Amino acid sequence: MYKILTKTYLNSSTVEMVVNAPYAAKHAQPGQFVVLRVDEYGERIPLTIADYSAKSGTITIIFQIVGKTTAQLALLNQGDEILDFAGPLGAASELCGFKNAAVIGGGAGCAIAYPQAKALFKMGADVDMIAGFRTSDLIILEDKMRANSTNLTVMTDDGSNGNKGFVTAALEQSINSGKQYDVVIAIGPLPMMKAVAQLTKTYGIKTIVSMNPLMIDGTGMCGCCRVLVDGKMKFACVDGPDFDGHLVDFDDAMKRLASFKALEADAYESFKKTHECNLLK
Repeated sequence: MYKILTKTYLNSSTVEMVVNAPYAAKHAQPGQFVVLRVDEYGERIPLTIADYSAKSGTITIIFQIVGKTTAQLALLNQGDEILDFAGPLGAASELCGFKNAAVIGGGAGCAIAYPQAKALFKMGADVDMIAGFRTSDLIILEDKMRANSTNLTVMTDDGSNGNKGFVTAALEQSINSGKQYDVVIAIGPLPMMKAVAQLTKTYGIKTIVSMNPLMIDGTGMCGCCRVLVDGKMKFACVDGPDFDGHLVDFDDAMKRLASFKALEADAYESFKKTHECNLLK
């Protein structure tokens, strides 16, 4: 059992938990993830490691309440325990050697982009971080992202924070201003990562994306997390989650991700009917 040490709502639908998980914390690296199960009847879901401390033996996870399992997880509070918490899983991000980087996060994907930016910044790289949200009420981790980057630009679709537009607009403006990036790292919704990869391809900039497809065991046995990369089948759990953004078949990934959308929505609605009054406590 893995005890929840702290629980914080970052916005109305995004939760941060610090979990006591000494083994995972000891071996964790940026880009890796854990697979957890809330209880013995629950499904296994992957969540990226948003932060970790080997010294205190803790792993920080940040998740958006989008389905039954994340809603069930959000009902747990400080002092409660998570049944299974396996990790670290996946290949760690290869960040050495980059001197000038743009790290882009979209929505809850900022929780994944943040540790990448933090690691690069600690290595001495010049890091421009661009974060995108639908509206200012959904902005998360702004202070942490600012403290671990050279420059931070936060965009909102509706302009409610004063910067209206998509992350691609901010990235292109930076490139056109003369910034020469060794790498662009994009993490967030598939359409956003696809748009970033299409843009950077025209400029010939190396681009890394983090794929989070459907996943069950997280060890390469089930084959559920298949991703087409350069026409070849890869498993996000063991070959990734980082891949060359110019080689990923985003259309296929989006199609696969929607496979069980109706079933997931039904399960979530059924769960909410009996638990919604407790979800934001």
